[in-house]
Amino acid sequence: MTALRSADTPQDTTAQRDGVPIVPREHLDFGLASQDIPRHWFGGDPFKTRFFDAMSTLFPEGERFFITCVRDFRGQVTDAAQLQAIQDFTRQEAQHGQVHKAFNQRLAAQGIKVDRILDNQRRFLFDTARTRLSRRQTLALTAASEHLTAIMAQCWFERRDLFMDADPRVRAMYVWHAVEEVEHKGVAYDVMQEVARVGYVGRVLALLQVSIHFPLFVFQIMGHMFKVDGFNRRQRARLWAKGLWWLYGPGGMMTDVVRPYLAWYKPGFHPWDSGMLPHYPVWADALKRTGDVIAASDALTPPTRR
Repeated sequence: MTALRSADTPQDTTAQRDGVPIVPREHLDFGLASQDIPRHWFGGDPFKTRFFDAMSTLFPEGERFFITCVRDFRGQVTDAAQLQAIQDFTRQEAQHGQVHKAFNQRLAAQGIKVDRILDNQRRFLFDTARTRLSRRQTLALTAASEHLTAIMAQCWFERRDLFMDADPRVRAMYVWHAVEEVEHKGVAYDVMQEVARVGYVGRVLALLQVSIHFPLFVFQIMGHMFKVDGFNRRQRARLWAKGLWWLYGPGGMMTDVVRPYLAWYKPGFHPWDSGMLPHYPVWADALKRTGDVIAASDALTPPTRR
C-alpha cells in the first residue's frame, strides 16, 4: 500500500482564480527504494529514461532557488490569500525537492555524478545568478521556469498514453509532480507582476534565458549519463538522433508545448489562461478514494494497456 498523508483540509489549501486549490501533499511513498526498478525504467528506452532522469537531478537545487526567489518578496505582500499561496507553493516545491533527492540517490548508485551536477547547478543559480542579477530578475527567471515546467506538465499529463511503458512508481512520481506544478503555476507569476512589478521586456527576456539554459543543462547531463551507461560514440549518436526526433519531430513530445510556450509572449498573458488539467479530477478522485499515489497515476492510463 502506498500511503498518502496530505494537507488537504480547507485551511491548508489556497483557492486559485479558477477555483483549483494548491494542495501540499507530504510524506508520499512512491516505492522508489525498491531494488527492482529498471535502470532504463521508461520502457527500456535509454533516451526517454535519461531525459527525465536528467531533469530530476536539476530539481532539488532548482526548487530551492524558486522558493528563495519568491520569498524575497514575501515581506511586501499584504494580501492574505497571496501570502497563503506563497506558503503552499513553498511547501509543494520543498516536497518536490525532497522526493527527487531520494530518486537521485538511485542515479548516484548507478555511477551518475549527481553531487557534481548539484554543485555546478548550485554555483550557477546561487553563486552567479543571485549574486549578479537583481532580485526582480531572479524572480522573473523563477516565473519563467515555472511557466516552462507547468506547460510541459500540462501537455504531457494530458497525453495519457505517454507514460504507459514507464515503471508505475516513477510514473507516479512524475504525474504527482506535474499536478502540483499546474496547481501553483500562477504563484511566482503573480508575485512578479503584482509585487515586483516586472515589466513586459523583463518577462520576455527571462523566458528566453530559461529556454536556452534549461535544455542545455539537461542535454549535457544526458550525455554524461549515456557514457556512464556504457554506450560508445556510435551508439550515443544513434540514441541522440532517435531521441531528438521523439522530442522535436512531428507529433513529438514538444509539439504540444509550442502554443502554450508562445502564449507567454502575449501582452496581458496569465498562466491560468490555459485553465486546469482536464483529467485532474480523475487523478484527484482516485487519490482521495484509494490514498495510493501509484493507483491515482494508474487511473490515467488507458484501460487497454493496464
